[in-house]
Amino acid sequence: MDKSFHYLLMANQAMLHKRLLNGLKSTSLTIGQPKILDYLKDNNGASQKEIAISCHIEAPSLTSILNRMEEKNLIERKSLNGNRRTIYVFLTDFGLEMQKEVEKMFSLLEDMAFEGISKEEREIFLDVFLKIYNNLKSEKGEH
Repeated sequence: MDKSFHYLLMANQAMLHKRLLNGLKSTSLTIGQPKILDYLKDNNGASQKEIAISCHIEAPSLTSILNRMEEKNLIERKSLNGNRRTIYVFLTDFGLEMQKEVEKMFSLLEDMAFEGISKEEREIFLDVFLKIYNNLKSEKGEH
């Protein structure tokens, strides 16, 4: 197996998505939906723009994902205070139930991913991984 950073990052992400969707098969959630449900857990009523930025999803793709989520009664979109330019996204009761399923699955996958790794190693890894994220997010990392 290639031990380069980019390969391992892509392989781990693909494996995580595969296991996540397999574990959530009975919920009929599709790619992108678990991430949004997870985000709305702490940001219920966020604007579509906030969701797109925080979840790293392009606006047209987000609109498509949210349309499907609304059809499944996971979310509802509203404009607030007469401002029709900004749409806010709220979890429905069913969306909250599905978010709890997503949260359980994420927890299970994290336990699986860090099996045999000490708490100290895990903390160090997550600290370094966050630094890598911040490096890539910063303007110096953009071309």
